[in-house]
Amino acid sequence: MKEAWVRMREWSKEAVTAALEGGADVLIVPAGWQDRIKALGRIATAGPDGDLRPGKDVFFESLDSPEDEARIAGLLQKGPVVLIEKTEEDEARRPWEIIPLENLVARGGRLIVPASSASDLELALGVLEKGVAGVVIDCPDAAQIRKMLSLVKAVPEREALSEAIIEAVRPVGIGDRVCVDTCTLMEEGEGLLVGNSSGFLVLVQAEAKVNPYVAPRPFRVNAGPVHAYTRVPGGGTRYLSELRAGDPVLVVRARGEAQPATVGRVKIERRPLLLIEARCGDIRGSIILQNAETIRLTAPDGEARSVVDLRPGDPVLAAIEPAGRHFGMKVDETIREH
Repeated sequence: MKEAWVRMREWSKEAVTAALEGGADVLIVPAGWQDRIKALGRIATAGPDGDLRPGKDVFFESLDSPEDEARIAGLLQKGPVVLIEKTEEDEARRPWEIIPLENLVARGGRLIVPASSASDLELALGVLEKGVAGVVIDCPDAAQIRKMLSLVKAVPEREALSEAIIEAVRPVGIGDRVCVDTCTLMEEGEGLLVGNSSGFLVLVQAEAKVNPYVAPRPFRVNAGPVHAYTRVPGGGTRYLSELRAGDPVLVVRARGEAQPATVGRVKIERRPLLLIEARCGDIRGSIILQNAETIRLTAPDGEARSVVDLRPGDPVLAAIEPAGRHFGMKVDETIREH
């Protein structure tokens, strides 16, 4: 999910409350505001006496020349960079242009840019299809802050899903499997991408389908064993056993739309397991899941397919990527996982 920072130039309890309730990640504030802000809610602040100190934890830089671009590229390796106006006379204009912004986004890092309108948001969050890491909303009006925050937080992620063909399903004994309970109610066709390889993740649906054996638990994905990968926001992966309450995961729908969800609880229990092997073109992958009728993969039409009913030749949805991963991030190196 993209970051949303809000700049506060004059004190307004209504504006601070709007930022808190709208899901702002950071408030940029003058010195001396910490106690008043913390009295209203818990949120990170950037400022002379804030949680993030300028020049140390965050860098405020102007972007007006190739020299500025080179300097900012270096700072992005150290921490987030917030673009600012070079002079007070420049405040009325957007302090960035598309080409240098594309160059910086391509380098990676947390680049945060000002946005004063919906069109600014669209441009910044769509640069190189990836977008900047976040935006700064600079507006004193509480209603406008809420509106802009809703636009930033509503920007969806997408996953390119492909059709994979089941090749084999067989029991593999007892193991520790992970249930991920989220703070989001999911519907049929929604779930988490999980797999034995980060490059071959299948869509495991939430327990949202009504059945005669147990009540639906639409907040839960019975996701797989402790070693398995799952996709998280921003394109990364995590091991299921690493997840903790408060961590983000990525809820994915059959058509590829995705949204972040917060983990509320993780349950690890010993259960009988199935190994499911599949193929997408020349790429093969696998997943291990609990041997139970309530665990379901996803057919290309979005329908649920219980693992106990899977047969060779059945199609399911999977996210395939050629790159390997190091600490959850894509890397271009030779990695083989079986």
